[in-house]
Amino acid sequence: MTDTHTLIDNRPPSVASLFLERVAATPDAEAFRHPVPPASGSGPDDWKSLTWNDAAQRVYATAAGLMALGVRPEERVALAAATRVEWILADLGVLCSGAATTTVYPSTNAEETAFILSDSGSRVLIAEDAAQLDKVRERRADLPGLAHVVVIEEADARPAEDDPEGWVLSLADLEKRGAAYLEAHPDCVTERVAALRADQLATLIYTSGTTGRPKGVRLAHDCWSYMARAIQATGMVTAEDVQYLWLPLAHVFGKVLTAGQISVGHVIAVDGRVDKIIENLPVVRPTYMAAVPRIFEKVYNGVAAKAREGGAAKYKIFHWAAGVAREYAKVSQDTFRRTGNASVPFALAAKHKVADTLVFAKLRAAFGGRLRAAVSGSAALAPEIGYFFAGAGIHILEGYGLTESSAASFVNPGEAYRIGTVGKPLPGTEVRIAEDGEILLRGPGIMQGYHGLEAQTAEVLESDGWFHTGDIGELSADGYLRLTDRKKDLIKTSGGKYIAPAEVEGRFKAVCPFISHILVHGANRNFCTALIALDEPTLLTWAAEHGMGGRPYAEVVADKRTRELIDGYVEQVNEGLQRWQQVRKFRLLPRDLDIEHGEVTPSLKVKRPVVERAFKDLLDEMYAGAREA
Repeated sequence: MTDTHTLIDNRPPSVASLFLERVAATPDAEAFRHPVPPASGSGPDDWKSLTWNDAAQRVYATAAGLMALGVRPEERVALAAATRVEWILADLGVLCSGAATTTVYPSTNAEETAFILSDSGSRVLIAEDAAQLDKVRERRADLPGLAHVVVIEEADARPAEDDPEGWVLSLADLEKRGAAYLEAHPDCVTERVAALRADQLATLIYTSGTTGRPKGVRLAHDCWSYMARAIQATGMVTAEDVQYLWLPLAHVFGKVLTAGQISVGHVIAVDGRVDKIIENLPVVRPTYMAAVPRIFEKVYNGVAAKAREGGAAKYKIFHWAAGVAREYAKVSQDTFRRTGNASVPFALAAKHKVADTLVFAKLRAAFGGRLRAAVSGSAALAPEIGYFFAGAGIHILEGYGLTESSAASFVNPGEAYRIGTVGKPLPGTEVRIAEDGEILLRGPGIMQGYHGLEAQTAEVLESDGWFHTGDIGELSADGYLRLTDRKKDLIKTSGGKYIAPAEVEGRFKAVCPFISHILVHGANRNFCTALIALDEPTLLTWAAEHGMGGRPYAEVVADKRTRELIDGYVEQVNEGLQRWQQVRKFRLLPRDLDIEHGEVTPSLKVKRPVVERAFKDLLDEMYAGAREA
């Protein structure tokens, strides 16, 4: 086995260097799979493969094409596209040209896209389609430094009458230019990669701020090289794995997975269409995947809803099986922690075997039947949901990190994972807990700072390298980290009691299969309230069973029977909470929270201040004339 410290300490200066090493080591091995719509226009997608050598040809052509356009080292090239194989190849092309990638979510509106391109000083934009092109076309007067727009979808790369000459070109055109440039300068890419320094800017990722403009997080080449080697050193992923990647690549969580893949050499199946996840899983049959908690919550709610549709008997069996799963997971994890052997009593094992036949085997089959492990990050996973999946044989390893720490700072270690924690630090990352409970991190994955914002950088990054995460947590004696809450999200009631809303919200998600999003509120108030958005498909299925079939979501939510349904779950959760944590009043929202209204980030985290502003009237109504009971 390779020594962990040797592997990490002797890392190359960049992921571009790692990519060249990977191509040289396994040129003919499969690197990527991606969907291609059928020629007939209907039916399931075909899936095509690229070897590492195939990928290299396109990456080299993109890198050389950017050089032909005059892009110089450390200049910024922006990427505005959904998760697809072209995103990964283009990003590697940018890095191999010596430039730095500015990531832009495809859901970002025209105004904020223009701000990011301007603030980052991006010279070229690689845009997915006509929609992304139109965003910058309408703001072109504000972007004098944007020299070219490269469009991935060739049919959409149509210049408008007033576009400057050569301003718009297709990705295929860029690659053709690159191929010609390579003929004249055959060593141009390898020379650029060899010249890269570890401290050179590789990526600018703009955090989706809840107030004001987003901040550009500066991540050096060494951040990604370190992450790639640290992921490999954990042994979580092997060269034989098939990873299903749907997470947004503009987000640090999605991007770090591509760095790890290059170091390890496994296959990634890439498709960012969230509505295709359920359809893709049995086709891809992944052994490993990463997701955010909302996906696991949706799967759990979907399984519960399907059981309910099957009638009272099936629903009762599901609830029994879910209880067995949780008990099995808790007992086996406890015995593993104490003895190193995940054994359970005979009677529990017998019940688990029956539950496995009736429920769990079907659940595993829905994930493709080969899923060895799933990593969850970006927000806290409710422990009861974690225990359910663990007992069903789907092991969700929670991890933790931020954009400012290149995504992965902690992860749960394989068999020794502990639900309710985010695991141990990655090799090479230091952690300490400040006096007020804040988690501080130091290591090669920490950002250089916020782009052009020295004062804001100084607020979170100390001169000796310690980064203030803004999260509150506790470290166990053997190094496992448990997150309590965001420092700024901790609620202090008017009675002086501190409440971690994420903990209370997690309990609701584990108990109520109808909840899509919940926000617990109570700062400077004398009791807690909640804004609750319900999962539309699950709710409408229930509504059809209760004489409300065909009625729209907003009408069903407003119905007295729906309120009574949710009130029962609120009472159930409150029974297990301290008096000051209990939700005394709640309101059901007329629609779900979403990205379009700016209430949820692209990684599906709720933006508390935005939601509280949007539904201020409902919050005020719950506290109007209220006195603490």
